[in-house]
Amino acid sequence: MSDPIRVLVTGSAGQIAYSLVYSIAKGDVFGKDQPVILTLLDIPSMLLVLEGIIMELQDCALPLLKEVVRTDKEAIAFKDLDVAILVGSMPRKESLEWKNLLRANVNIFRSQGAALNKYAKKTVKVLVVGSPANTNCLIAAKSAPSIPKENFSCLTRLDHNRTASQVAMRLGVSSGNVKNIIIWGNHSSTQYPDVHHAKVTVSGTEMGVFDAVKDDDWLKGDLISTVQQRGGAVIKARKLSSAMSAAKAICDHMRDIWFGTPEGHFISMGVYSNGNPYDIPDDLIYSFPVVIKNKSWKIVDGLEINDFSRGKMDATAAELVEERDMAVLFLRV
Repeated sequence: MSDPIRVLVTGSAGQIAYSLVYSIAKGDVFGKDQPVILTLLDIPSMLLVLEGIIMELQDCALPLLKEVVRTDKEAIAFKDLDVAILVGSMPRKESLEWKNLLRANVNIFRSQGAALNKYAKKTVKVLVVGSPANTNCLIAAKSAPSIPKENFSCLTRLDHNRTASQVAMRLGVSSGNVKNIIIWGNHSSTQYPDVHHAKVTVSGTEMGVFDAVKDDDWLKGDLISTVQQRGGAVIKARKLSSAMSAAKAICDHMRDIWFGTPEGHFISMGVYSNGNPYDIPDDLIYSFPVVIKNKSWKIVDGLEINDFSRGKMDATAAELVEERDMAVLFLRV
């Protein structure tokens, strides 16, 4: 076996992490021959909960899990990291204004970015999950100037998976038969789930999703709104936010970074927008279609963008510009 890699999960007393850490420790993300050292970071009042999670991990008797560290201190949590999965953030509450939520998260991710900069390996791969994920990721990246911006990404794979699942259910096929979904933009209600370039295999024949579904109104209407509002629908149904599906999406995202995307497939992730081929403003973390090889992503170039898509891509970019500009103001305080 190779040497263990150090993997941090923040907000590790929460629901998403509870589903996530088992998959990481079991080998579902970094491979069946890759030992891991897990670090669990949360606030001081959650340390006892983390102790219970550690006991459960121990009781799973997982051969790849070499050590678990629980802490509330960034100096310990971010030391010599290979992977940082930043799940924890200030959650949205009805009584909390949007700008105050953004300010609180700027403080969290400025601190965690500085800790990455000071303590983590310069090769660390950073995935931001905590919402607003795109802007939190941008703040973390700006606060870690010694780590390449290309090492930072945010999670839109959950939205990607939701879109693939909706298309598959519509056609009565496995979600594995659907590829090349695109989530453009922000992980928010302005995100654009785009299937213009997606393919689906039906009865052994691969075809475009529009040709297979034969319902443009659904693909341009209900499909988009269903994905945009899916998180709220889950909360309404179970009185809790998405956890199992979010953990699965994190695993998918990190596994693709680690092992690369299959030939002929691209996936969605929020990445640094500078120099992108789709006229999206620079200095954003924006979700694009990407391919990954040797742990490096590349935005898929040359996709034709129609007027319908252009409008939706620009709308979600405008929201991200607004978030960024306000967050940068808070960053200077």
